[in-house]
Amino acid sequence: MTITPTTPQLRGATTDTLEAANRGLRRSALVAGFGLLVMAVLAAGANFGAIQRLVTEGDATRTAKDVLASEGLFRLGIAALVVVVVLDIVVAWALWRFFAPVDTGVATLAAWLRLLYAAVFAVAIGQLLGALRMLGDAKYLTAFSIDQRHAEALLKIHSFQDIWHAGLALFGLHLVLIGYLAYKSSYVPRLLGVLVVIAGAGYLLDSFAGLLVANYSFSVAAVTAIGEVFLMLWLLVKGRNITLKGGGLSPC
Repeated sequence: MTITPTTPQLRGATTDTLEAANRGLRRSALVAGFGLLVMAVLAAGANFGAIQRLVTEGDATRTAKDVLASEGLFRLGIAALVVVVVLDIVVAWALWRFFAPVDTGVATLAAWLRLLYAAVFAVAIGQLLGALRMLGDAKYLTAFSIDQRHAEALLKIHSFQDIWHAGLALFGLHLVLIGYLAYKSSYVPRLLGVLVVIAGAGYLLDSFAGLLVANYSFSVAAVTAIGEVFLMLWLLVKGRNITLKGGGLSPC
């Protein structure tokens, strides 16, 4: 089935040009989909399997002892999160390439929002490194008491979470734009675009609720993030088969 193109410059394109465009779209879809998959695994493993499992809320001494006892695991979690930041940059580029035919301006803005989010996330990760330094760096061992160092380390871990959650507002805006581009395109299912917009709205709601409501603990994004999962799966399974034709775009 041939679909009316959203990119007029593709009409009348040569066979070589269309084949190059085909390869570019398919490659971008696979890079974005694979990047999203690896990011999901690393982020979940690092946050829940390494960082959060060593944190005891309200108990700075216990948290400090557990972190020092499993310092290798804690550092591995930090390293995994750094890889996630790098993959965020790669995915931002791949999604820009994939959706640029729909609206280059909106695709560029969406990419920049994800890059800004990655920068904020990198700052948040720096707080985790600060917690390790507070517990093990010689200059802190003599400058602060044990209780002070433990309390400061836990505070930095909380700062990691707070900065990350605040940065999710940028990520939510990114998803809203990606969902819009998917909806407006002729080669991504409109329902998928709607689901991605809803996923972005969930992050926005959680981020602003965390700023406005004390002790906000409910996570709307935990439910709405299903749109991200569907986008990742679609890119990996269907996106690699997108084909540009002289008369339009067709997901063959």
